[in-house]
Amino acid sequence: MSSAALTTARLELRPFSLAVVRALLEGRPRPELEALVGAELPWTWPSRALVEQAFSASLDAIVAAPDTRLWGDRLMVTREAPARVVGSVVFHGRPGPDGVAEVAFGVEDASQGKGYAREALAECIAWALAQPECSSVRATTTDWHRASKRLLEHVGMKQVGEHVEGGARMLVYEARRA
Repeated sequence: MSSAALTTARLELRPFSLAVVRALLEGRPRPELEALVGAELPWTWPSRALVEQAFSASLDAIVAAPDTRLWGDRLMVTREAPARVVGSVVFHGRPGPDGVAEVAFGVEDASQGKGYAREALAECIAWALAQPECSSVRATTTDWHRASKRLLEHVGMKQVGEHVEGGARMLVYEARRA
């Protein structure tokens, strides 16, 4: 887990706590989640599918190794009052022995197109690459998702590969430590 929040011009990137992850996975009521997060949650976020995708490891695995499973994971919270969650950036655990960390991100529907993902992703990638165990950060997107491809390129990632997953052509992007 990451203990300190990161700050950008418009966002506070708050680390996911074990309590928040537990509440999300258990489907706790919105008021309880908002109290744990310290910010308003959008009505459409997070969906059950998003929670399951972001935290694909079982709760037991996350509880057993939160520093590994929740490495770098952060909520995008607006700094302007009232504080509200607009999305998240999640890594798929600590970097492996090769020094590669994999990142994913999501922004709730009403907040898309406002630059929040770009702002948060750039800061989280910079944070990850500043960690001694991380030499590169990778992200994967479908070849047809123009907005994601532009965003990944805008934050300095370069396409380094591709593969087919479930019949879809997936593009792999990477940012490396300078």
